[in-house]
Order: sequence, then C-alpha cells, then structure tokens
Amino acid sequence: MLHLRPDVPTDPRVGFYPGTFDPVTFGHLDIIHRASALFDRLLVGVAVNEGKQPLLDLDARLAALRHEVDRLPHGDRIEVVGFDTLLVDAVRQAGAGTVVRGLRSGGDFDYESQLSGALRRLAPEIETVFLLSSEEHRSTASRIVKEIARLGGDISPFVSEDVARIVLSKLGRGPT
Repeated sequence: MLHLRPDVPTDPRVGFYPGTFDPVTFGHLDIIHRASALFDRLLVGVAVNEGKQPLLDLDARLAALRHEVDRLPHGDRIEVVGFDTLLVDAVRQAGAGTVVRGLRSGGDFDYESQLSGALRRLAPEIETVFLLSSEEHRSTASRIVKEIARLGGDISPFVSEDVARIVLSKLGRGPT
C-alpha cells in the first residue's frame, strides 16, 4: 500500500497506471508493457475500490499483477502498489508526474477525459497520457471476463492461465 510521503516531487519520467485489475487481463498487460517502455519507472496502482465489488481481494490482485509483470521485458522498471486514496493523492505519494490510461473505445475516451480534467484541476503539475488499446484487446474488459467465467465460459483468450486459475478458484470452479 502506498504510504503518505510528504513533499515528494513529481517526476514526469515516472508513470502511474491505476485500475482495479479485477482480474488483470491481456489488455491491461499490453498497456503496462507499452507504458513501461515510455517511462524510467512505471507504478501500477491497484485501487481498493469497494464500490466496484471486486471478485478478488486486494492481496490477490496485487499478487497476480506482480506475477504477470515479472514476465514483461521491462519488468525491472515496474512496481505494483495498492492504494485506497484519491488517485491524485496516490500519484503524488508515488512521486509520479504522469498518469497513464488505456482507451478501448470512444466511450472510454468520454469518461477518461472527464477524469483527466478533474485530475488536472486538482493537480495541474500531473499530466495524463492515453494509450489506445491494441486492436486484439479492445473488447477485453475485466467485467466481461468475470461474467464469462461466472457463466462457465472459457476466459483463456483474455487472461493468462495463472489468472484464469485464480478467478475460477474464487468462483468455486477449480483448485484453490
């Protein structure tokens, strides 16, 4: 969990990619991989966000993400952290100067531009960059993955074997 560190200067070479990652998908990993090549350091911030009623608890999401990130080419530049604060506070605590957001569709852009505008008003020193999802991942959303899993469908096109095992186990459909 990020802990308050007063007076940490923001650094534009440090990116912060927030989300609930419930579960982490190939789409998330694509954005993480591409963003990690753009920054000296990338923090992947896993939000508590109980309002979304996550399937996986925070510790499970952190562990799954850390496992997946370790396999990426720039894994040494990526740190996975949990946060339960406002995004702007988490970004400042991390010393990041840039928020990374992935876009799948025009609907995502509408929401993300509003979020970016609010962030800009709260913290004008923090920039937001948008990365367009790779075409093969544009239909991938954690919400859809969970629904497919709940209804007995195959989630292997959307998540790694390890993440699929965690999700299915949580749904009572596999080994724990």
